[in-house]
Amino acid sequence: MGTFFYMLLAFLVGVLVGWFIWGRLRGELDSLRGDLDRTRSERDRLRADSDRLTGELDACGRTRADLERRLAEAQAARTGPAKAAAQAPAALMSTPAPSKPAAAASKTSATKASAPKASASKAGASKAATSGVAKTSTAAKKAAPAAKKATTGKATAAAAGKANDLRRLIGIGPANEKLLKGLGVTSYAQIAAWTAADVVRIEKTLNFDGRIERERWIEQAKLLAAGDEAEFARRFPTAGTASNT
Repeated sequence: MGTFFYMLLAFLVGVLVGWFIWGRLRGELDSLRGDLDRTRSERDRLRADSDRLTGELDACGRTRADLERRLAEAQAARTGPAKAAAQAPAALMSTPAPSKPAAAASKTSATKASAPKASASKAGASKAATSGVAKTSTAAKKAAPAAKKATTGKATAAAAGKANDLRRLIGIGPANEKLLKGLGVTSYAQIAAWTAADVVRIEKTLNFDGRIERERWIEQAKLLAAGDEAEFARRFPTAGTASNT
């Protein structure tokens, strides 16, 4: 009777241990299956993004070729009148000179006939010169603010276009950096200047789903664009580490 009891107890213990081990293994298997599904969906999304970026790159190449063609046509059209103007003095120089007696007679008659006209033309020329000077000074005054504004805009664009290491921001790894550069985002100043509409547009384009606000990209970019490294290190101590992304 005692032997049967011990055998039954051993059987029950074996069943319980086997059930526990099988439950653990089944949980691990389900977890691995979930990770595999997530990896596959991420792979499909990256492939779709790659195809989209390839299409955009092809479109940019076609646009560039069209612009280069238009530029070449414009340069050719501008060079044509310049060549014609350069050939005109040569044609005038090749005109044969008249004989000396005839030239002297024509010069005398032309001088007598054009004396009254010369005085009138001189008066008209002086008036035209005065009005031309006044118009030139007015145009220069109007053009000065516009030139200054254009220079400031170019300087701002150059500062915004300076490339930075975007991977210093928490949440931006190699893949996200490549996607952002594909959209023309290469500096901290550009990210710091994003509006709410820009965030919505970029998250929709890159399928980020609230990631920019959740990881505080704009706040990080503002500190880095301002050069405040100490405050950046205090607020975001994990930046630049293995857990950055």
